[in-house]
Amino acid sequence: MNVISVTFKSINGHSPPAFLETLNFRDESDLNKLSRPANFTDEDRRIFHYFTFMFLRFRKFSQNLVAQLWYFVKCVYFGLSAYQIRCGYARRVLENFLTKSYNYVNLFLFQGFRLVPFLTELRAVMDWVWTDTTLSLSSWICVEDIYAHIFILKCWRESEKRYPQPRGQKKKKVVKYGMGGMIIVLLICIVWFPLLFMSLIKSVAGVINQPLDVSVTITLGGYQPIFTMSAQQSQLKVMDQPKFNKFMKAFSRDTGAMQFLENYEKEDITVAELEGNSNSLWTISPPSKQKMISELMDPNSSFSVVFSWSIQRNMSLGAKAEIATDKLSFPLKNTTREHIAKMIAGNNTESSRTPVTIEKIYPYYMKAPSDLNSKPIKQLLSENNFMNITIILSRDNTTKSNSEWWVLNLTGNRIYNQHAQALELVVFNDKVSPPSLGFLAGYGIMGLYASVVLVIGKFVREFFSGISHSIMFEELPNVDRILKLCTDIFLVRETGELELEEDLYAKLIFLYRSPETMIKWTREKTN
Repeated sequence: MNVISVTFKSINGHSPPAFLETLNFRDESDLNKLSRPANFTDEDRRIFHYFTFMFLRFRKFSQNLVAQLWYFVKCVYFGLSAYQIRCGYARRVLENFLTKSYNYVNLFLFQGFRLVPFLTELRAVMDWVWTDTTLSLSSWICVEDIYAHIFILKCWRESEKRYPQPRGQKKKKVVKYGMGGMIIVLLICIVWFPLLFMSLIKSVAGVINQPLDVSVTITLGGYQPIFTMSAQQSQLKVMDQPKFNKFMKAFSRDTGAMQFLENYEKEDITVAELEGNSNSLWTISPPSKQKMISELMDPNSSFSVVFSWSIQRNMSLGAKAEIATDKLSFPLKNTTREHIAKMIAGNNTESSRTPVTIEKIYPYYMKAPSDLNSKPIKQLLSENNFMNITIILSRDNTTKSNSEWWVLNLTGNRIYNQHAQALELVVFNDKVSPPSLGFLAGYGIMGLYASVVLVIGKFVREFFSGISHSIMFEELPNVDRILKLCTDIFLVRETGELELEEDLYAKLIFLYRSPETMIKWTREKTN
């Protein structure tokens, strides 16, 4: 024990003991060797490690946060242990440690304790398992519930004595507006929560979800697609500020367009540049080609062009669907069909080398919401009409394969590359909710009302209804005698008087079954 006494001096501010100064400790194994003498018990070794730990570190104690926390926990542990030894262990536990006083602090702490999920139930069951008693589990829980209820009533009655309300005096405005106003604001916030949440989550905390891939496919009459192209990476451009200002200025006099554009910023707009040459050859079979030409030349048969597109987003940012798609179908005019048929037939005529214009089929502006459906934006198109494109069938006659592919070009004004032979698509990307709030935003307004408002409303309704059924047990003027009866049950249980415990429990149950007896027991004490 000499080591312990010397080490205590070092803790009080003196220099370390001499044998610690002379020894060179390399690691904790040296400490273990030093603490192995036969006269060292396990407890001695723990204390020795505790008070010499700081001298075996190459860092100062003031710079070692882990050691500081470790010492702090140990000091608290030793302090509480010393206080426990001084006070002694309780021989009888008659009540919860939060129910020793009857004030607002104990009241709210006790109610918070009971609100913790499964804590009250777990404590009651564990007490019943490891305590000698004649009561069944249901009877034990019944006593615990009665005691908790009576304690809460006792706290309220004590508060009414400390802050009495004079008879015939109306409630103060501070109380009415403080409590009632707060409840009104809270109920209004609960009702409006889904609307405010859905409207603000994307505009305030929304995440920009730029497309990763924009693909376009054009098909004639249900045959093999004539054009397939996609834009990725460098072909997907975000508007810079000058182009965005010019873009907004072009619609400044259009009220409908400005109402739509005010929901978007320049970061939300992506311009997809699509190469005019199809990225796949047109490998239609000769019989299908002849049948297609005959259908195009027949004015009595229906023939249409189908424009389809798909926009791929980053699913991890909170989008509801990874790909948003849609398609549009347009009938072709007879003159356009005839020109396309001559182009496909070839024959080295002038008409086979002249581009054919297909009018009002290209949706230049596209909206990409977070769900599956992507729609064209007609508010931004001139007279709500789509734009024109030109098509031409190119042939590679230099090789024996006679490869064919289609070349498309967008007519009219563009944002980038005005004179390039290409297509351009302007995509408006809706902001998505952050991933951390996606579990709420994903249900929509109706989902939030069903899962949040209605559930909270059910709990709130319990405070405003069914009060008449509990008047007999809530409006008790004096609960001292009932509280003492519960305490007596705890006392006789601790002393082992199990028969008396059973009798007192029967008395408590009879009290709650007899309204007349309850009234006598809970009357105010008179002088």
